[in-house]
Amino acid sequence: MIEPASRLPASAAPRVAYLPVPVALDARTLALVGFGARPLPDDPRVVRVNLEPLAGAPLAECWHAQGAVRSGRADHVRWAADDSHLFGVVEIDEREAGGIEAAAREAYARIRAHTAQGAHPHLLRLWNFIDAINAGDDDDERYRRFCVGRAAGLALDPDATHAAATAIGRRDGVPLLQVLWLAARDPGRSHENPRQVSAYRYPRQYGPTPPSFARAMRGPGGTLYVSGTASVVGHETRHPGELRAQLDETLHNLEHLLAHAARQDGVPTAFGVHSPLKVYLRDRAALDGVVALLRERLPAGTPYVVLEGDICRGDLLVEIDGTVCLP
Repeated sequence: MIEPASRLPASAAPRVAYLPVPVALDARTLALVGFGARPLPDDPRVVRVNLEPLAGAPLAECWHAQGAVRSGRADHVRWAADDSHLFGVVEIDEREAGGIEAAAREAYARIRAHTAQGAHPHLLRLWNFIDAINAGDDDDERYRRFCVGRAAGLALDPDATHAAATAIGRRDGVPLLQVLWLAARDPGRSHENPRQVSAYRYPRQYGPTPPSFARAMRGPGGTLYVSGTASVVGHETRHPGELRAQLDETLHNLEHLLAHAARQDGVPTAFGVHSPLKVYLRDRAALDGVVALLRERLPAGTPYVVLEGDICRGDLLVEIDGTVCLP
């Protein structure tokens, strides 16, 4: 079990910030994630995710390490690391792999091999970006096929620790699976939400293989990595078709998750200036109402970006994930 986060060195954890584009890289830049079509540097540490930002000036998500960073490319994997953490990117063309399921299996097998062979064997956080995530009916839906491939690539045993994760649909028509991940030299501690069934225990109605992720992961250094969270209570979608009610339920889920993690770890954990959030919104026409509710419910100064994207269930309209760093 991970040591209580209050006794872990906060300096070991990378810091996350949303910075105006263009962003200058330096020796401690661990990763730079750009959204939309803005120009980005050509560097192994840089990845573009084609989700359109809907509010404010163009921003990029910058991960800043606490030590000098080394980086490279190998076997479809781009990576950057300091002594304590590694940020990786793998991108698989579905046309070459044989579809989304095969692409997911290949991507996660590469991640598993890369982490097993390196100095950062513990997965903390994963982000999956998939074109047309809701296309297909029933078990042929692309997200469900992705889940099958992901589980096969990870080859997890039933008692394995799951990392935090997000899966969001792009709308660019490009059949490219993008998986970004954060791994660490030391293990983290996963957390579930008492209001929700663990995703890896979802019943069969959600697909032949349940999603493979924890609701959150406390990393070494104390940062809480929060998975994509939506209006799901138990295992069921709440408030279909009602965006404001879904957003309110999502924030309620997040409040419970953070409170639960704080009790388990003995560390105060709350949103604020040190907790950058990403809000994924299915319908850009709802932006003004979403921003108004976020301003009402989030503590002043909480940084967030709103991105246009599809959620893993067709009846979900909004999802939020984030990184809650120690002050």
